[in-house]
Amino acid sequence: MSKTTTDETPRAGDDQDLGAAASQLSTAPTEDSPTLPSLGVIGWARWFWRQLTSMRVALLLLLLLSLGAIPGSLIPQTGIDETKVADFRERHDVLAPIYDKLGLFNVYSSVWFSAIYILLFVSLIGCIVPRTWQFVGQLRGRPPGAPKRLTRLPAHTTWRTGAEPEEVREAALALLKQRRFRAHVVGDAVAAEKGYLREVGNLVFHIALIVMLVAFGWGQLFKSEGNKLIVEGDGFSNTLTQYDDFKSGNLFTTDDLEPFSFDLKDFTGTYERTGPNKGTPRLYQADVTYTEGADGAERTTRIKVNEPLEIGDAKVYLVSHGYAPVVTVRDGKGEIVHQDAVPLLPLDANVTSSGVVKVLDGYRNPEGRKEQLGFNAFFVPTFGGSASGTMLSQFPALNYPVLALSAYHGDLKADSGIPQSVYQMDKSKMKEFKDDKGELFKQLLMPGETMKLPNGAGSVTFEKDIKEWAGFQVVQEPGGGWALGGAVAAIGGLAGSLFIQRRRVWVRAVRGADGVTVVEMAGLGRSESAKVPEELGDLAGTLYAHAPGVPAPDDAGPGPSDPTDPQAVPAEGAEQQ
Repeated sequence: MSKTTTDETPRAGDDQDLGAAASQLSTAPTEDSPTLPSLGVIGWARWFWRQLTSMRVALLLLLLLSLGAIPGSLIPQTGIDETKVADFRERHDVLAPIYDKLGLFNVYSSVWFSAIYILLFVSLIGCIVPRTWQFVGQLRGRPPGAPKRLTRLPAHTTWRTGAEPEEVREAALALLKQRRFRAHVVGDAVAAEKGYLREVGNLVFHIALIVMLVAFGWGQLFKSEGNKLIVEGDGFSNTLTQYDDFKSGNLFTTDDLEPFSFDLKDFTGTYERTGPNKGTPRLYQADVTYTEGADGAERTTRIKVNEPLEIGDAKVYLVSHGYAPVVTVRDGKGEIVHQDAVPLLPLDANVTSSGVVKVLDGYRNPEGRKEQLGFNAFFVPTFGGSASGTMLSQFPALNYPVLALSAYHGDLKADSGIPQSVYQMDKSKMKEFKDDKGELFKQLLMPGETMKLPNGAGSVTFEKDIKEWAGFQVVQEPGGGWALGGAVAAIGGLAGSLFIQRRRVWVRAVRGADGVTVVEMAGLGRSESAKVPEELGDLAGTLYAHAPGVPAPDDAGPGPSDPTDPQAVPAEGAEQQ
């Protein structure tokens, strides 16, 4: 048995060949190899612009914007409720400084949220402008001519007819235009295209997103929102000093406030009396008279929940309701030192309410010094007894009203210059009135009853007249209509881009070698869809009626003109291959 061997020992001179081969295979730069040119500032700027205006980056920025808005709904915001922000700071000593550095207490005005917002805005514009010009060019152009072999397309059909090729093309052109195709004759075929609204839908969707972003930004910068509690018989003028609380956007000025005023004439509230929904409000409505501008005519209207009063860009919403018992305070000589309706804040669904009555100059102590009076007030519209010393209301309507008062005297700090809440009392310099047992002097009053204060300090009367108050929210947010229009347009554009199919149809009619016209039809969609072959079959059936088929020659066997051939007579639809 013979055996073939090879000498694996390198011979002299092989090192040079191996080195040359290695240098050809190596990708390492050599002294003789050319160096790649640097992109430079302009090159990097172009690369960054291409990346920013790409669709994937736009979608990524949209996702980041959605994620960035989550902290704004979970973490208290300074522009919405400063009280909750202050409470959060007290309860979270570690998280609060971190949130401050990250801008999470004011998300929508933070640098990082604004950066995402602006980049998304630029990205969308960079996407839309080139696509718009490209689409305009497509509209100005014509559908492309027919391929050489229509039978290679996914949906096609063919048959033989005795009609002239020109007659077939004219009939095909008229048919396609009737079906709203953009069609024209190119050589021996008719080229048609349909479904341009798909791209229109894409452009409308992206433009609508830009409109929504602009409307949102405009509304946040120039918006204003204020609340006002009004007792029946009182009024309101839309000036900054009239609001109980007010907040606005960064670019808002007092000159942007709509000039109007209104008076609350009457408030009506009705409730379910029986059943599982007992106590549930059935109707909340406020009858008001209002005027627009300084010299506007007085008008009457009714404001209901979710049915605001609209004046210019401002909307006046009815947001809350409560009771304001009328309290009369007399001094030791019987003279009235205070008489007014005292609005109390609801604590539960049955309108159990609390508040304070402040009398700034109504009491002279035994030493002869004048002091201020203060009363803690607790009111129930339908008295239902008490539990653990707390009164309870059984129903929100005025069925059995009871007012509980506890009295104090001293300094209310009303002259300290520090703003105070009208619903709370600073008791740091106040003293309790004591009863005979040395306990806090307090009493339950029904309408018309009077509480006598100790030491001849005076009296407090709960008048029979119990007024109601309504809380209104005045909102000015320009751009709301644009945002709504953009949202509707975005939904319509997205639906059009999803459901409209762009497709092309070609019809070729040529005379064959035997003098008979051969008709070929084919359709092609920009994406997979069952609509293309169905539509092609319908078109072919209609055109076949104008150019009916003829039998194939006997010696040729079943040919394209054979009615039994599925490629010859498209009775129900076109063939798919």
